[in-house]
Amino acid sequence: MILGSMEPRRRWLLLGLAALAVVALIVGGATVITRLSGDDKSAGTPLAGSPSPSSAATATPSPSGPPPGANIKGPLTLLLVGVDTRVSVPGWEPHSDAVLVLHVPKGLGRAYLFSLPRDLLVDIPAFPKAGYKGGKTKLTHSMSFGSRVPGKPKQPSTAQGYELLRSTVSGYTGLRIDAGAVLTFGGFDKLVNALGGVDIYVDQRVASLHRKPDGKYRDSAPGGYTGPQQVYEKGEQHLNGWQALDYARQRYITGGDYARQRHQQQLVKALTRKILNEGLARQPERVDQVVAALGNTLVYVGGDRIVDLAYALSGVPENQFTLVGLPGSGVGTGSTYRGEQLTGEGRAFITELRAGRAEAYLKAHPSLVVKN
Repeated sequence: MILGSMEPRRRWLLLGLAALAVVALIVGGATVITRLSGDDKSAGTPLAGSPSPSSAATATPSPSGPPPGANIKGPLTLLLVGVDTRVSVPGWEPHSDAVLVLHVPKGLGRAYLFSLPRDLLVDIPAFPKAGYKGGKTKLTHSMSFGSRVPGKPKQPSTAQGYELLRSTVSGYTGLRIDAGAVLTFGGFDKLVNALGGVDIYVDQRVASLHRKPDGKYRDSAPGGYTGPQQVYEKGEQHLNGWQALDYARQRYITGGDYARQRHQQQLVKALTRKILNEGLARQPERVDQVVAALGNTLVYVGGDRIVDLAYALSGVPENQFTLVGLPGSGVGTGSTYRGEQLTGEGRAFITELRAGRAEAYLKAHPSLVVKN
């Protein structure tokens, strides 16, 4: 595929980020396409190891040269993290509210997306940089423990927290993490609105804990919230921005956090389909509209430039983008809840994925494939 000279970097990003950034977006934030292509000079400081704007901007190939990412053959594993940040609370430590792993086997012909429960009991390694000695606890805490900056209790570092989370996920799955993104909730609704909303099959009735039918937030009350609730009825639904974000955040529903993980994955797939089917890369005016709607809530880290990575992933067919739900159960004694653990079937999938046998394993265990 040879691209013309008109808006080349933005074209690669809208194509390639259908596989990368759209996954990240649903976890809780909005990606900055102009920043990742090197056009945004006002973006915040990236994580250590992320490409500088100038290095990303030099990715434009000549018509006769190789495309970006031509040397990337796979396998690739990407870690996408949605962070529960409360910026109005001084010193609030970031928690990984959602952890998604996108694995693309060698050849880059298919992709598998699965979630790890936020309360998954894991061994978190020692992290001297944050003064953490290591221990076994919930996955979500690894980012908060890693974010602590000695001597600066009011200034936690999300980038530093990601380092410990990445090490924890890699240790648990046995997968090398090649790149990742950390996001917050801000801006996601604007992106969905810029795309004209998203069509999704709601697989169970979901009543919102947070929103009223008009989109306003419900009133807080002792023990929870009060007032009318937005309800997502089972069936085909067209969701606008705030509805898509709200739907993907609900976990106090039948199936709990596992159902929320499934809904997030389904929304990822729906957004990917939307971007690809509308051919946004061939519509400069729509590209500008989407770019204008995005904020600066994504931080990328990886060895390859994100332009190269995105372009390499753009060849994954939409029908080869498999959503995988890993079953699990609570851990504890009596009424004491310690966290979650994956079942043997779920753990075995990760083992087979690492060995390059995921497709055969899913054929033998079709219940793990999330329908959309």
